[in-house]
Amino acid sequence: MRFLKSLTLTLIIVGALNWGLIALFQFDLVAALFGGQDAILSRLVYGLVGLSGLYYVTTILNPTPAEVIDINTRQRIQPSQLKYGTEFGEEKHTENPHAHTLQTSEQFRKPPDIDND
Repeated sequence: MRFLKSLTLTLIIVGALNWGLIALFQFDLVAALFGGQDAILSRLVYGLVGLSGLYYVTTILNPTPAEVIDINTRQRIQPSQLKYGTEFGEEKHTENPHAHTLQTSEQFRKPPDIDND
């Protein structure tokens, strides 16, 4: 799969450079290399460039999931096997059991009761 993507990308770049040369200098590099626009090899290159473009359009519209490698085991992981846990540990319990509870706006504005013993 990686080879196919590299090959099609190379052909797309060749086609883009060829069209750039045609637009700027009226020079068809593929035709010059392979014996004119009507030569079999030129038509083959033009066809492969077109097919490569279609292949890349389909990969853009229907992307495959990314490959993930576990850095500890060096094994490939399927995206469905990923665990999205936090990297932080569990919160420690505090002495005040209400320290992490939601408060109403009145409770939030009211200063806490402070005992001065």
